[in-house]
Amino acid sequence: EVQLVESGGGLVQPGGSLRLSCAASGFTFGDYAMGWVRQAPGKGLEWVSAVNSNSATTSYADSVKGRFTISRDTAKNTLYLQMNNVKPEDTAVYYCAKDLTDPIGGRYDTWGQGTRVTVSS
Repeated sequence: EVQLVESGGGLVQPGGSLRLSCAASGFTFGDYAMGWVRQAPGKGLEWVSAVNSNSATTSYADSVKGRFTISRDTAKNTLYLQMNNVKPEDTAVYYCAKDLTDPIGGRYDTWGQGTRVTVSS
């Protein structure tokens, strides 16, 4: 069974940092691009970032560029999102997603359950 399990969310103050993790299982993690997508309260899904299978290529939404860093550890089958200098508008449920293929295509066929991030003082 293909499974993605996010962790690391929580309450963080503006300007603070947080690292999200996504543990993958049930497929060959190193063969697929992966991404992060978020959903703010009362809003639709917003693509955040993606990385290709060998980490050579990363991509970011303009809203997080320069503040967030996506990475992956194939040996641990884990995807990460390092969030620095967070802002209240980063408050959302963050989902890890598996791309249909590689390189980055932005077409996701498997999603995790999400981890909630709240940015507030």
